[in-house]
Amino acid sequence: MWPQRLMNPELYSARAFFGRRKGHKLRPRQAELFDTVLPRLALELERPAPAELRTLFPVPVSEVRLEIGFGGGENMLAQARARPLTGFIGVEPFVNGMAKALAAIEAADLQNIRLHFDDAISLLAWLPDASLARIELIHPDPWPKRRHWKRRFVQDAAIKQFARVLRSGGDFRFVTDISDYASWTLQRFLRSSDFEWTARRADDWRKGWPDFVGTRYHAKAAREERAPCFLIFRRR
Repeated sequence: MWPQRLMNPELYSARAFFGRRKGHKLRPRQAELFDTVLPRLALELERPAPAELRTLFPVPVSEVRLEIGFGGGENMLAQARARPLTGFIGVEPFVNGMAKALAAIEAADLQNIRLHFDDAISLLAWLPDASLARIELIHPDPWPKRRHWKRRFVQDAAIKQFARVLRSGGDFRFVTDISDYASWTLQRFLRSSDFEWTARRADDWRKGWPDFVGTRYHAKAAREERAPCFLIFRRR
Protein backbone atom coordinates (compact mmCIF):
# COMPACT_ATOMS: atom_id res chain seq x y z
CA MET A 1 0.00 0.00 0.00
CA TRP A 2 1.39 3.39 -1.01
CA PRO A 3 1.49 6.22 1.55
CA GLN A 4 -1.78 8.12 1.59
CA ARG A 5 -0.13 11.41 0.64
CA LEU A 6 0.99 9.94 -2.69
CA MET A 7 -2.60 9.45 -3.82
CA ASN A 8 -4.11 12.54 -2.17
CA PRO A 9 -2.87 15.90 -3.49
CA GLU A 10 -4.33 17.81 -0.54
CA LEU A 11 -2.04 15.97 1.89
CA TYR A 12 1.13 16.89 0.03
CA SER A 13 3.40 19.72 1.19
CA ALA A 14 2.69 23.20 -0.14
CA ARG A 15 6.42 23.42 -0.91
CA ALA A 16 6.11 20.76 -3.58
CA PHE A 17 7.81 21.65 -6.86
CA PHE A 18 4.92 20.32 -8.92
CA GLY A 19 1.23 21.10 -9.21
CA ARG A 20 -1.57 18.56 -9.23
CA ARG A 21 -0.95 14.88 -8.46
CA LYS A 22 -3.84 13.41 -10.41
CA GLY A 23 -5.88 14.19 -13.52
CA HIS A 24 -8.52 11.99 -15.11
CA LYS A 25 -9.65 8.81 -13.38
CA LEU A 26 -7.43 5.81 -13.98
CA ARG A 27 -8.77 2.84 -15.90
CA PRO A 28 -8.91 -0.39 -13.87
CA ARG A 29 -5.87 -1.82 -15.65
CA GLN A 30 -3.86 1.36 -14.99
CA ALA A 31 -4.79 1.30 -11.31
CA GLU A 32 -3.75 -2.35 -11.13
CA LEU A 33 -0.24 -1.46 -12.34
CA PHE A 34 0.34 0.54 -9.15
CA ASP A 35 -0.11 -2.66 -7.15
CA THR A 36 1.66 -5.08 -9.49
CA VAL A 37 4.40 -3.32 -11.45
CA LEU A 38 5.35 -0.23 -9.44
CA PRO A 39 6.35 -2.14 -6.27
CA ARG A 40 8.84 -4.13 -8.35
CA LEU A 41 10.38 -1.02 -9.93
CA ALA A 42 10.14 1.50 -7.10
CA LEU A 43 13.27 2.56 -5.26
CA GLU A 44 13.19 1.93 -1.52
CA LEU A 45 14.32 5.19 0.03
CA GLU A 46 13.67 3.76 3.49
CA ARG A 47 16.87 1.74 3.00
CA PRO A 48 20.34 3.20 2.44
CA ALA A 49 21.28 3.61 -1.20
CA PRO A 50 23.75 1.04 -2.53
CA ALA A 51 27.27 2.32 -2.97
CA GLU A 52 27.02 1.34 -6.65
CA LEU A 53 23.70 2.30 -8.26
CA ARG A 54 24.21 -0.19 -11.08
CA THR A 55 23.24 -2.94 -8.63
CA LEU A 56 19.69 -1.56 -8.56
CA PHE A 57 19.01 -3.10 -11.96
CA PRO A 58 18.42 -6.79 -12.74
CA VAL A 59 20.52 -6.48 -15.90
CA PRO A 60 24.13 -5.27 -16.29
CA VAL A 61 24.39 -1.51 -16.92
CA SER A 62 27.47 0.62 -17.43
CA GLU A 63 26.11 3.90 -16.08
CA VAL A 64 22.98 5.41 -14.53
CA ARG A 65 20.97 8.45 -15.64
CA LEU A 66 18.14 10.30 -13.93
CA GLU A 67 15.13 12.02 -15.48
CA ILE A 68 13.21 14.35 -13.16
CA GLY A 69 9.53 14.71 -13.98
CA PHE A 70 9.30 12.39 -16.98
CA GLY A 71 5.64 13.23 -17.74
CA GLY A 72 4.25 10.49 -19.96
CA GLY A 73 7.70 8.88 -20.14
CA GLU A 74 8.29 9.46 -23.86
CA ASN A 75 11.94 10.49 -23.52
CA MET A 76 12.84 8.05 -20.77
CA LEU A 77 11.26 5.08 -22.54
CA ALA A 78 12.89 5.86 -25.88
CA GLN A 79 16.28 6.26 -24.21
CA ALA A 80 15.88 2.99 -22.29
CA ARG A 81 14.99 1.09 -25.46
CA ALA A 82 17.92 2.57 -27.38
CA ARG A 83 20.44 2.05 -24.56
CA PRO A 84 19.88 -1.32 -22.86
CA LEU A 85 23.27 -1.05 -21.14
CA THR A 86 22.35 2.22 -19.42
CA GLY A 87 20.25 2.29 -16.27
CA PHE A 88 17.52 4.91 -16.00
CA ILE A 89 15.88 6.28 -12.88
CA GLY A 90 12.64 8.12 -13.59
CA VAL A 91 10.90 10.47 -11.18
CA GLU A 92 7.26 11.43 -11.64
CA PRO A 93 4.79 12.52 -8.94
CA PHE A 94 1.83 12.80 -11.34
CA VAL A 95 -0.38 9.70 -11.10
CA ASN A 96 -1.52 9.60 -14.72
CA GLY A 97 1.99 10.06 -16.10
CA MET A 98 3.28 7.24 -13.90
CA ALA A 99 0.43 5.00 -15.03
CA LYS A 100 1.33 5.53 -18.71
CA ALA A 101 4.98 4.80 -18.04
CA LEU A 102 4.18 1.63 -16.08
CA ALA A 103 2.04 0.30 -18.94
CA ALA A 104 4.77 0.97 -21.49
CA ILE A 105 7.53 -0.53 -19.33
CA GLU A 106 5.52 -3.69 -18.79
CA ALA A 107 4.57 -4.00 -22.47
CA ALA A 108 8.19 -3.64 -23.61
CA ASP A 109 9.60 -5.66 -20.69
CA LEU A 110 12.20 -2.99 -20.03
CA GLN A 111 14.66 -4.13 -17.38
CA ASN A 112 16.84 -1.01 -17.18
CA ILE A 113 14.36 1.38 -15.53
CA ARG A 114 13.71 2.07 -11.85
CA LEU A 115 11.09 4.55 -10.65
CA HIS A 116 10.40 7.03 -7.88
CA PHE A 117 6.75 8.04 -7.48
CA ASP A 118 7.24 11.18 -5.43
CA ASP A 119 9.11 14.46 -5.32
CA ALA A 120 12.69 14.34 -6.64
CA ILE A 121 14.25 16.23 -3.73
CA SER A 122 14.02 13.21 -1.43
CA LEU A 123 15.59 11.03 -4.12
CA LEU A 124 18.49 13.41 -4.69
CA ALA A 125 19.23 13.40 -0.98
CA TRP A 126 19.25 9.58 -1.03
CA LEU A 127 21.58 9.13 -4.00
CA PRO A 128 25.29 8.48 -3.36
CA ASP A 129 27.97 10.99 -4.32
CA ALA A 130 29.14 10.95 -7.95
CA SER A 131 26.70 8.17 -8.84
CA LEU A 132 25.03 9.59 -11.97
CA ALA A 133 26.24 10.17 -15.52
CA ARG A 134 23.41 12.51 -16.49
CA ILE A 135 20.40 14.33 -15.10
CA GLU A 136 17.62 15.55 -17.39
CA LEU A 137 14.90 18.06 -16.50
CA ILE A 138 12.63 18.51 -19.51
CA HIS A 139 9.91 21.17 -19.56
CA PRO A 140 9.45 21.48 -15.78
CA ASP A 141 6.62 23.58 -14.40
CA PRO A 142 7.86 27.20 -14.81
CA TRP A 143 5.77 28.60 -11.95
CA PRO A 144 5.49 31.95 -13.78
CA LYS A 145 4.08 34.05 -10.95
CA ARG A 146 6.71 35.74 -8.78
CA ARG A 147 5.17 34.47 -5.56
CA HIS A 148 5.60 30.91 -6.84
CA TRP A 149 9.23 31.18 -7.96
CA LYS A 150 10.31 29.39 -4.80
CA ARG A 151 8.63 26.30 -6.27
CA ARG A 152 10.80 26.21 -9.36
CA PHE A 153 12.89 23.09 -9.25
CA VAL A 154 16.09 24.82 -10.25
CA GLN A 155 17.29 26.52 -7.09
CA ASP A 156 20.76 27.04 -5.63
CA ALA A 157 20.21 24.23 -3.12
CA ALA A 158 19.14 21.82 -5.87
CA ILE A 159 22.19 22.71 -7.98
CA LYS A 160 24.41 21.77 -5.05
CA GLN A 161 22.69 18.39 -4.95
CA PHE A 162 23.09 17.95 -8.71
CA ALA A 163 26.81 18.64 -8.28
CA ARG A 164 27.06 16.12 -5.47
CA VAL A 165 25.37 13.21 -7.27
CA LEU A 166 26.85 13.79 -10.75
CA ARG A 167 30.23 12.31 -11.52
CA SER A 168 32.96 14.53 -12.93
CA GLY A 169 32.15 15.14 -16.58
CA GLY A 170 28.50 14.29 -16.06
CA ASP A 171 25.78 16.51 -17.52
CA PHE A 172 22.73 18.32 -16.25
CA ARG A 173 20.43 18.86 -19.24
CA PHE A 174 17.51 21.26 -19.15
CA VAL A 175 14.75 22.10 -21.62
CA THR A 176 12.14 24.84 -21.35
CA ASP A 177 10.01 26.88 -23.73
CA ILE A 178 9.66 29.67 -21.16
CA SER A 179 12.36 32.29 -21.73
CA ASP A 180 12.22 33.56 -18.16
CA TYR A 181 12.88 30.09 -16.76
CA ALA A 182 15.75 29.62 -19.22
CA SER A 183 17.34 32.86 -17.97
CA TRP A 184 16.67 31.87 -14.36
CA THR A 185 18.39 28.51 -14.84
CA LEU A 186 21.34 29.91 -16.77
CA GLN A 187 21.96 32.57 -14.15
CA ARG A 188 22.03 30.07 -11.29
CA PHE A 189 24.27 27.55 -13.01
CA LEU A 190 26.73 30.19 -14.18
CA ARG A 191 27.29 31.35 -10.62
CA SER A 192 27.99 27.77 -9.51
CA SER A 193 31.69 26.86 -9.45
CA ASP A 194 30.74 23.19 -9.91
CA PHE A 195 29.41 23.49 -13.47
CA GLU A 196 30.37 24.90 -16.84
CA TRP A 197 27.93 25.77 -19.62
CA THR A 198 28.86 23.75 -22.69
CA ALA A 199 27.37 26.04 -25.36
CA ARG A 200 29.81 27.45 -27.92
CA ARG A 201 27.35 28.72 -30.56
CA ALA A 202 23.68 29.71 -30.72
CA ASP A 203 22.56 26.38 -32.15
CA ASP A 204 23.83 24.70 -28.99
CA TRP A 205 20.86 26.11 -27.09
CA ARG A 206 18.45 26.39 -30.01
CA LYS A 207 18.64 22.74 -31.04
CA GLY A 208 18.22 19.62 -28.96
CA TRP A 209 21.16 17.33 -28.26
CA PRO A 210 21.49 14.39 -30.68
CA ASP A 211 19.61 11.83 -28.55
CA PHE A 212 16.90 14.20 -27.32
CA VAL A 213 13.43 12.71 -27.69
CA GLY A 214 10.53 15.15 -27.84
CA THR A 215 7.66 14.82 -25.41
CA ARG A 216 3.98 15.60 -25.87
CA TYR A 217 4.49 18.89 -24.09
CA HIS A 218 7.42 19.66 -26.38
CA ALA A 219 5.16 19.09 -29.39
CA LYS A 220 2.48 21.30 -27.87
CA ALA A 221 4.98 24.13 -27.37
CA ALA A 222 6.00 23.81 -31.02
CA ARG A 223 2.38 23.99 -32.17
CA GLU A 224 1.94 27.15 -30.11
CA GLU A 225 5.17 28.54 -31.59
CA ARG A 226 7.08 28.72 -28.32
CA ALA A 227 10.74 28.14 -29.08
CA PRO A 228 12.52 25.71 -26.74
CA CYS A 229 15.85 26.41 -25.09
CA PHE A 230 18.28 23.53 -24.52
CA LEU A 231 20.89 24.02 -21.81
CA ILE A 232 23.69 21.60 -20.93
CA PHE A 233 25.88 22.14 -17.88
CA ARG A 234 28.87 19.86 -17.31
CA ARG A 235 30.11 18.86 -13.88
CA ARG A 236 33.66 20.02 -13.39
